[in-house]
Amino acid sequence: ATERCRGLPIEIRIEDYRHLNGLFDRAVSIGMFEHVGLKNYQSYMNVVHKSLKENGLFLLHTIGGNQSTIMGDLWMNKYIFPNGMLPSIKQIGKSIEGQFIMEDWHNFGPDYDKTLIAWYHNFNQNWPVLKESYTEKFKRMWAYYLLTCSGAFKARHLQLWQILLSKNGAPKNCVVRDLTKTEKLEEVLING
Repeated sequence: ATERCRGLPIEIRIEDYRHLNGLFDRAVSIGMFEHVGLKNYQSYMNVVHKSLKENGLFLLHTIGGNQSTIMGDLWMNKYIFPNGMLPSIKQIGKSIEGQFIMEDWHNFGPDYDKTLIAWYHNFNQNWPVLKESYTEKFKRMWAYYLLTCSGAFKARHLQLWQILLSKNGAPKNCVVRDLTKTEKLEEVLING
């Protein structure tokens, strides 16, 4: 990410969100909210809200489930994502209520099964090299993970959401309603 953003007015930080200091124009969370845990959703959103400037925008990119749960999948927690949990619309809504304006909520879930199948094929294609570092048990476990998740997305039990939130309302023309205009969202997130 650092290499791809070189020369852009972007600061990339890898740190515990609970220790975040400073005010930011924009914040982006990709594939992290699934690891925050239900008991921490509210404190996570409190930190983001506190860290954004008054005209700040927050992009939350997360996998989510159609049903609210209070714990993650046991097999997934044991072998793939320790302490992982997929939020629901209701749980996200509760954690942002009173703090953010939801500007846009896009669901990439209907297409994500294809991504997981591509990863599965790439994994198998590269197994001759990978098997020097991983066991057959890992191969079966990883294949099971990718194919199970692909099936859950294809059956529409899982979703992939990209949610744009603002503290006080987004600038005009920043909210994407037409998918042919995604460059506007990218421009606003980067340049303001």
